[in-house]
Order: sequence, then C-alpha cells, then structure tokens
Amino acid sequence: MRVVLGGAAMFTVLISALILFVLFRGAIDFFRSIGWDFGILVDDSAAPGWFPRRERFDLLTIVLGSIVMGLVAMIVAVPLGLGTAVYLSEYAPPRVRRIVKPAVEVLAGIPSVIVGYFALKFIAPNIVDPIFSPDQPRNMLVAGMAIGVLVVPIMASICEDALRAVPMSLREASYGVGARKSTTTIRVVLPAAVSGIVAAFIIATSRAIGETMVAAMAGGRDGSGPRVLSPLDPGLTMTAAMTNAAGGTDQVKAGAPFQVLFFVGLLLFLLTMSLNMIADRVVRKYRQKY
Repeated sequence: MRVVLGGAAMFTVLISALILFVLFRGAIDFFRSIGWDFGILVDDSAAPGWFPRRERFDLLTIVLGSIVMGLVAMIVAVPLGLGTAVYLSEYAPPRVRRIVKPAVEVLAGIPSVIVGYFALKFIAPNIVDPIFSPDQPRNMLVAGMAIGVLVVPIMASICEDALRAVPMSLREASYGVGARKSTTTIRVVLPAAVSGIVAAFIIATSRAIGETMVAAMAGGRDGSGPRVLSPLDPGLTMTAAMTNAAGGTDQVKAGAPFQVLFFVGLLLFLLTMSLNMIADRVVRKYRQKY
C-alpha cells in the first residue's frame, strides 16, 4: 500500500511537470516566432487591444479584463459566501443546516456553461440592465457577477470549516462575560478563524480568475477586442482569449496567434500557483493553535 499510494502521489507530480513542460515549450516557440521581441506584448498604439489574428498581443487587455471580472466576482462572492458560512456555523439550527449546506454545495457542481446562460437570461436583463443601462447586454459586469455566483460555494465551504474549527470554549468564555451572540461572532470567532477566511478569499480569487466558460459567454468579446477598464464595457479575460482562439471563433491552428495561447496558459498557471502559495503562507503565519 505504501508503494501504491506513493505512486499515486508521484503521478500527480508527474502530470504537473508535464503540463509545465508543454506550456514552457509552447511559450518558447511563441517567442521564437516573434523574434524574441518582448515589446510586442504591450500595444502602445492609439487603440491598444488583443487582436491575435493581426499579431497584436497586448497582454494588458486580457490581464485587466481578468482583474476587473475577478474583482466584480469577489465583491459578489465574499459577502454572500462569508455570510452563508457565519449563518451555517453560528446561527443555523441543525435541521436547517442539513438542508442549506448541501444546497450550497450543489451550486458548486452546476456546470459553468449553465451559469453562463443564467447570466445572459437573468442577470443581464433583470439586474444589470435596469440599474446600469449598459450599451451592450454582454459585458464584464454581467460576467463578473455570474462568476461570483460560481465562487460562492468555495468561499462558503472553506470559511464554514474555519469557523467550526474554532473551539467552543472560546464562545463559552465570551458568553460567560456577558457578550451577545453577535458580539461573540464578530469579536471572537471571526478573528480566531482569520487564517482560514483569508485562505478562502485567496483560493476563491484564484478560482474566479481561472473561470473560462462564463467569461467567454457573457464577457462580450469573441477572441479579440480593445483594451477597456469599465465593467459596463465588453471585455476579454485570459481564459476567454485562450478558449475563443484555440477552438472558438478564431479557429487559429498555427503560428504566433496559436502559440501565444501557451504563453498565456503559462502565465495563468504561475499566477494560480502563486496565489495558492500565498494562501499556504497566510495559513501558516496566522493560524492559531488551540
């Protein structure tokens, strides 16, 4: 069993190494095709944008799009996810918890393509359009809110685990000096679980940045577009750019417009790994042992 389990662990390491190898090889081929001209990755023209067919690879366009949608997603997911976790951990009766917690976890299993249709058919016409009246129904705000819906279960689940890990003796000590339940939750339980909450935030952020289908369906751009900052404008994320260019609208199969996908994928891989490492360091630094 030691050999079998050790082999399973090493197999996951091997898969990760092979993924990195493929991404590095494709990124090197991309830079060879553009003559190692790093200036091509920043479009300094009057109308900068991501247009792989024209060999205009402005990374800021897709990076800023990912950041904007990620911020919108976290604005939606953090209060909903943390509020759900606090309710399930501190306030919900056992019967209600047995119903609500599985319902939240089921939300994590819904395919993202369904959430994309939900964004187009409900979030855009019933929430975003009446309040903000954007020029186009598909925009970064709609996509970001839908991604936030996908991230809520992750945020709620990890935060709830962190809150329930706080010893009951701390709550009882707070009640013993006359504190109310709300005061105990805010002043005792949440600070004691801060390492898990911060880790949940970072992991949820990584999940939001890496979401593909919702960003591609509701973001408003089909593989290319100008650089924008307003959430009410159509935008393009790193994942959406890769999806549309590799097998979607552009049907790019060779040359720099195809090889740049490996470079973008490498950036996403390194970004996700960095966020996970930060989450691990935060947990190690601020975790309180009882």
